Amino acid sequence: MNQDVCVAAIQMVSSMQVQANCACAEQLVAKAAQAGAQIVALPEYFPLIGMREDGALQYAEADGEGPLQDFLRQLAIRHRIWLAGGTVPLRGDSSGKVRNSLLVFNPQGERVLRYDKVHLFSLERGSERYDESAVMEPGRDVCSFMTPFGHVGVALCYDLRFPELFRKFAGVDMIVLPAAFTYGTGQAHWEVLLRARAIENQCYLIASAQGGRHESGRNTWGQSMIVDPWGEILAQQAQGEGVVMAKCSVRRLQQVRAMLPALNHRVL
Repeated sequence: MNQDVCVAAIQMVSSMQVQANCACAEQLVAKAAQAGAQIVALPEYFPLIGMREDGALQYAEADGEGPLQDFLRQLAIRHRIWLAGGTVPLRGDSSGKVRNSLLVFNPQGERVLRYDKVHLFSLERGSERYDESAVMEPGRDVCSFMTPFGHVGVALCYDLRFPELFRKFAGVDMIVLPAAFTYGTGQAHWEVLLRARAIENQCYLIASAQGGRHESGRNTWGQSMIVDPWGEILAQQAQGEGVVMAKCSVRRLQQVRAMLPALNHRVL
Protein backbone atom coordinates (compact mmCIF):
# COMPACT_ATOMS: atom_id res chain seq x y z
CA MET A 1 0.00 0.00 0.00
CA ASN A 2 1.15 3.51 -0.79
CA GLN A 3 -1.07 5.34 1.69
CA ASP A 4 -3.84 4.77 4.21
CA VAL A 5 -7.31 4.50 2.72
CA CYS A 6 -10.86 4.53 4.07
CA VAL A 7 -12.98 1.70 2.67
CA ALA A 8 -16.67 0.85 2.87
CA ALA A 9 -18.67 -2.35 2.38
CA ILE A 10 -22.32 -1.70 1.49
CA GLN A 11 -24.85 -4.20 2.83
CA MET A 12 -28.26 -4.50 1.16
CA VAL A 13 -31.40 -6.61 1.18
CA SER A 14 -32.22 -6.37 -2.51
CA SER A 15 -35.78 -6.86 -3.72
CA MET A 16 -37.26 -7.77 -7.10
CA GLN A 17 -37.53 -4.06 -8.00
CA VAL A 18 -34.43 -2.85 -9.85
CA GLN A 19 -35.28 0.84 -9.57
CA ALA A 20 -35.80 0.61 -5.80
CA ASN A 21 -32.56 -1.34 -5.38
CA CYS A 22 -30.60 1.26 -7.33
CA ALA A 23 -32.13 4.03 -5.20
CA CYS A 24 -31.08 2.17 -2.05
CA ALA A 25 -27.57 1.60 -3.39
CA GLU A 26 -27.25 5.28 -4.28
CA GLN A 27 -28.31 6.37 -0.80
CA LEU A 28 -25.89 4.00 0.95
CA VAL A 29 -22.97 4.86 -1.33
CA ALA A 30 -23.62 8.58 -0.73
CA LYS A 31 -23.58 7.94 3.01
CA ALA A 32 -20.26 6.11 2.74
CA ALA A 33 -18.69 8.82 0.57
CA GLN A 34 -19.85 11.60 2.88
CA ALA A 35 -18.21 9.75 5.78
CA GLY A 36 -14.91 9.71 3.89
CA ALA A 37 -14.85 6.37 2.05
CA GLN A 38 -12.50 6.31 -0.93
CA ILE A 39 -13.10 2.71 -2.03
CA VAL A 40 -16.70 1.45 -1.84
CA ALA A 41 -18.03 -2.03 -2.62
CA LEU A 42 -21.65 -2.95 -3.34
CA PRO A 43 -22.90 -6.51 -2.73
CA GLU A 44 -23.40 -9.25 -5.29
CA TYR A 45 -26.77 -9.08 -7.09
CA PHE A 46 -27.32 -5.52 -5.83
CA PRO A 47 -29.80 -4.71 -8.66
CA LEU A 48 -32.06 -7.72 -8.16
CA ILE A 49 -32.65 -10.84 -6.11
CA GLY A 50 -35.59 -12.64 -7.69
CA MET A 51 -37.48 -15.85 -7.16
CA ARG A 52 -35.05 -17.80 -9.35
CA GLU A 53 -31.62 -17.35 -10.93
CA ASP A 54 -33.17 -16.65 -14.35
CA GLY A 55 -34.54 -13.34 -13.07
CA ALA A 56 -31.24 -11.78 -14.14
CA LEU A 57 -31.79 -12.68 -17.80
CA GLN A 58 -34.32 -9.92 -18.46
CA TYR A 59 -31.84 -7.28 -17.23
CA ALA A 60 -28.77 -8.62 -19.04
CA GLU A 61 -26.73 -5.90 -20.73
CA ALA A 62 -24.17 -5.84 -23.50
CA ASP A 63 -20.64 -5.28 -22.28
CA GLY A 64 -19.97 -1.55 -22.01
CA GLU A 65 -23.50 -0.23 -22.37
CA GLY A 66 -26.75 -0.35 -20.43
CA PRO A 67 -28.59 1.41 -17.61
CA LEU A 68 -26.95 -0.56 -14.78
CA GLN A 69 -23.46 0.11 -16.08
CA ASP A 70 -24.32 3.79 -16.59
CA PHE A 71 -25.69 3.94 -13.04
CA LEU A 72 -22.46 2.60 -11.56
CA ARG A 73 -20.31 4.87 -13.70
CA GLN A 74 -22.23 7.98 -12.68
CA LEU A 75 -22.21 6.92 -9.02
CA ALA A 76 -18.40 6.75 -9.06
CA ILE A 77 -18.13 10.15 -10.74
CA ARG A 78 -20.69 11.85 -8.50
CA HIS A 79 -18.97 10.79 -5.29
CA ARG A 80 -15.39 10.70 -6.64
CA ILE A 81 -14.78 7.18 -5.37
CA TRP A 82 -13.36 3.89 -6.55
CA LEU A 83 -16.54 1.83 -6.88
CA ALA A 84 -16.66 -1.98 -6.97
CA GLY A 85 -20.15 -2.33 -8.37
CA GLY A 86 -21.37 -5.57 -6.82
CA THR A 87 -22.45 -7.60 -9.84
CA VAL A 88 -24.47 -6.91 -12.96
CA PRO A 89 -25.63 -9.49 -15.53
CA LEU A 90 -23.72 -9.15 -18.81
CA ARG A 91 -24.62 -11.18 -21.87
CA GLY A 92 -22.54 -14.32 -22.19
CA ASP A 93 -21.07 -16.20 -25.11
CA SER A 94 -23.68 -18.95 -24.87
CA SER A 95 -27.16 -18.23 -26.11
CA GLY A 96 -29.54 -17.44 -23.26
CA LYS A 97 -26.84 -17.25 -20.58
CA VAL A 98 -25.19 -14.37 -18.76
CA ARG A 99 -21.97 -13.63 -16.90
CA ASN A 100 -22.21 -12.53 -13.27
CA SER A 101 -19.84 -9.59 -13.60
CA LEU A 102 -18.12 -7.31 -11.12
CA LEU A 103 -17.25 -3.93 -12.66
CA VAL A 104 -14.91 -1.43 -11.02
CA PHE A 105 -14.97 2.27 -11.88
CA ASN A 106 -12.47 4.94 -10.86
CA PRO A 107 -13.46 8.46 -9.68
CA GLN A 108 -13.41 9.69 -13.30
CA GLY A 109 -15.97 7.06 -14.28
CA GLU A 110 -13.51 4.95 -16.25
CA ARG A 111 -14.01 1.21 -16.02
CA VAL A 112 -10.76 -0.27 -14.76
CA LEU A 113 -11.82 -3.89 -14.30
CA ARG A 114 -14.37 -6.50 -15.32
CA TYR A 115 -14.32 -9.77 -13.42
CA ASP A 116 -16.70 -12.57 -14.39
CA LYS A 117 -17.44 -14.95 -11.52
CA VAL A 118 -15.36 -18.08 -12.00
CA HIS A 119 -17.03 -20.47 -9.54
CA LEU A 120 -20.79 -20.85 -9.98
CA PHE A 121 -22.79 -21.71 -6.88
CA SER A 122 -25.05 -24.73 -6.51
CA LEU A 123 -26.67 -26.13 -3.39
CA GLU A 124 -29.24 -28.75 -2.49
CA ARG A 125 -30.09 -28.59 1.20
CA GLY A 126 -33.57 -29.64 2.16
CA SER A 127 -36.00 -27.35 0.34
CA GLU A 128 -33.19 -24.98 -0.67
CA ARG A 129 -31.97 -25.40 -4.24
CA TYR A 130 -29.68 -23.12 -6.21
CA ASP A 131 -27.90 -23.63 -9.51
CA GLU A 132 -26.26 -20.57 -11.03
CA SER A 133 -24.95 -22.62 -13.96
CA ALA A 134 -28.52 -23.01 -15.24
CA VAL A 135 -28.48 -19.40 -16.45
CA MET A 136 -24.87 -18.30 -16.04
CA GLU A 137 -21.58 -19.21 -17.64
CA PRO A 138 -18.32 -18.98 -15.69
CA GLY A 139 -15.49 -16.57 -16.25
CA ARG A 140 -11.93 -17.77 -16.67
CA ASP A 141 -9.63 -15.00 -15.50
CA VAL A 142 -8.32 -13.92 -12.09
CA CYS A 143 -8.41 -10.13 -11.90
CA SER A 144 -6.95 -7.26 -9.91
CA PHE A 145 -6.54 -3.51 -10.35
CA MET A 146 -4.26 -0.71 -9.21
CA THR A 147 -5.32 2.36 -7.24
CA PRO A 148 -3.29 5.24 -5.77
CA PHE A 149 -3.68 3.43 -2.45
CA GLY A 150 -2.43 0.04 -3.54
CA HIS A 151 -3.08 -3.19 -5.43
CA VAL A 152 -6.58 -4.70 -5.12
CA GLY A 153 -7.72 -8.23 -5.99
CA VAL A 154 -11.36 -9.15 -6.57
CA ALA A 155 -13.50 -12.25 -6.11
CA LEU A 156 -17.20 -13.05 -5.78
CA CYS A 157 -19.19 -14.96 -3.18
CA TYR A 158 -18.74 -18.71 -3.88
CA ASP A 159 -15.16 -18.03 -5.00
CA LEU A 160 -14.41 -17.68 -1.29
CA ARG A 161 -14.35 -21.48 -0.92
CA PHE A 162 -11.47 -21.93 -3.36
CA PRO A 163 -8.14 -20.94 -1.77
CA GLU A 164 -6.21 -21.67 -4.97
CA LEU A 165 -7.85 -18.63 -6.56
CA PHE A 166 -6.94 -16.41 -3.62
CA ARG A 167 -3.34 -17.64 -3.56
CA LYS A 168 -2.97 -15.98 -6.95
CA PHE A 169 -3.47 -12.68 -5.08
CA ALA A 170 -0.34 -13.17 -2.96
CA GLY A 171 1.20 -9.72 -2.54
CA VAL A 172 -1.93 -7.61 -3.10
CA ASP A 173 -2.79 -5.04 -0.45
CA MET A 174 -6.50 -5.80 -0.24
CA ILE A 175 -9.19 -8.05 -1.68
CA VAL A 176 -12.75 -6.94 -2.40
CA LEU A 177 -15.42 -9.65 -2.25
CA PRO A 178 -19.10 -8.87 -2.95
CA ALA A 179 -21.39 -11.73 -1.95
CA ALA A 180 -24.90 -13.04 -1.37
CA PHE A 181 -24.23 -16.03 0.90
CA THR A 182 -27.28 -18.05 1.86
CA TYR A 183 -28.18 -17.87 5.55
CA GLY A 184 -27.26 -21.47 6.35
CA THR A 185 -23.91 -21.55 4.54
CA GLY A 186 -23.04 -18.11 5.85
CA GLN A 187 -23.81 -19.05 9.42
CA ALA A 188 -21.55 -22.08 9.12
CA HIS A 189 -18.61 -20.78 7.09
CA TRP A 190 -18.67 -17.08 6.13
CA GLU A 191 -16.58 -15.52 8.90
CA VAL A 192 -13.98 -18.27 9.14
CA LEU A 193 -13.40 -18.30 5.38
CA LEU A 194 -13.09 -14.52 5.14
CA ARG A 195 -10.61 -14.34 7.97
CA ALA A 196 -8.62 -17.24 6.53
CA ARG A 197 -8.35 -15.56 3.11
CA ALA A 198 -7.09 -12.35 4.75
CA ILE A 199 -4.64 -14.18 7.00
CA GLU A 200 -3.10 -16.39 4.33
CA ASN A 201 -2.50 -13.45 1.98
CA GLN A 202 -1.65 -10.98 4.78
CA CYS A 203 -3.91 -8.34 3.27
CA TYR A 204 -7.08 -6.41 4.01
CA LEU A 205 -10.36 -7.97 2.93
CA ILE A 206 -13.52 -5.98 2.23
CA ALA A 207 -16.64 -8.18 2.08
CA SER A 208 -19.91 -6.53 1.02
CA ALA A 209 -22.92 -8.80 1.44
CA GLN A 210 -26.64 -9.21 1.04
CA GLY A 211 -28.11 -9.62 4.50
CA GLY A 212 -31.72 -10.34 5.37
CA ARG A 213 -35.06 -11.78 4.26
CA HIS A 214 -35.70 -10.80 0.65
CA GLU A 215 -38.97 -10.06 -1.11
CA SER A 216 -38.38 -13.21 -3.18
CA GLY A 217 -38.28 -15.33 0.01
CA ARG A 218 -34.53 -15.88 -0.11
CA ASN A 219 -32.66 -15.42 3.17
CA THR A 220 -29.06 -14.19 3.06
CA TRP A 221 -26.53 -14.21 5.88
CA GLY A 222 -25.13 -10.68 5.74
CA GLN A 223 -22.28 -9.92 8.16
CA SER A 224 -20.50 -7.55 5.79
CA MET A 225 -17.09 -6.97 7.25
CA ILE A 226 -13.63 -5.52 6.88
CA VAL A 227 -10.77 -7.76 8.02
CA ASP A 228 -7.16 -6.73 8.58
CA PRO A 229 -4.03 -8.71 7.53
CA TRP A 230 -3.82 -10.44 10.93
CA GLY A 231 -7.40 -11.68 10.61
CA GLU A 232 -8.90 -9.17 13.02
CA ILE A 233 -12.38 -7.89 12.19
CA LEU A 234 -12.24 -4.10 12.07
CA ALA A 235 -15.94 -3.52 11.44
CA GLN A 236 -19.03 -5.59 10.64
CA GLN A 237 -22.82 -5.57 10.50
CA ALA A 238 -24.98 -8.63 11.09
CA GLN A 239 -28.16 -8.01 9.07
CA GLY A 240 -30.08 -5.28 7.29
CA GLU A 241 -29.06 -2.39 5.07
CA GLY A 242 -26.04 -0.40 6.16
CA VAL A 243 -22.52 0.87 5.61
CA VAL A 244 -19.51 -0.89 7.17
CA MET A 245 -16.39 1.29 7.22
CA ALA A 246 -12.78 1.11 8.38
CA LYS A 247 -9.34 2.49 7.62
CA CYS A 248 -6.76 0.28 5.93
CA SER A 249 -3.38 1.25 7.38
CA VAL A 250 -0.06 1.02 5.53
CA ARG A 251 1.73 0.71 8.85
CA ARG A 252 -0.43 -2.22 9.96
CA LEU A 253 0.08 -4.04 6.66
CA GLN A 254 3.85 -3.60 6.85
CA GLN A 255 3.92 -4.58 10.53
CA VAL A 256 2.15 -7.90 9.94
CA ARG A 257 4.29 -8.82 6.93
CA ALA A 258 7.53 -7.91 8.72
CA MET A 259 6.59 -9.74 11.93
CA LEU A 260 5.63 -12.96 10.13
CA PRO A 261 7.03 -12.93 6.56
CA ALA A 262 4.99 -15.93 5.45
CA LEU A 263 4.60 -14.67 1.88
CA ASN A 264 8.40 -14.79 1.52
CA HIS A 265 8.52 -18.34 2.90
CA ARG A 266 6.28 -19.86 0.22
CA VAL A 267 7.72 -22.97 -1.39
CA LEU A 268 4.91 -24.35 -3.55
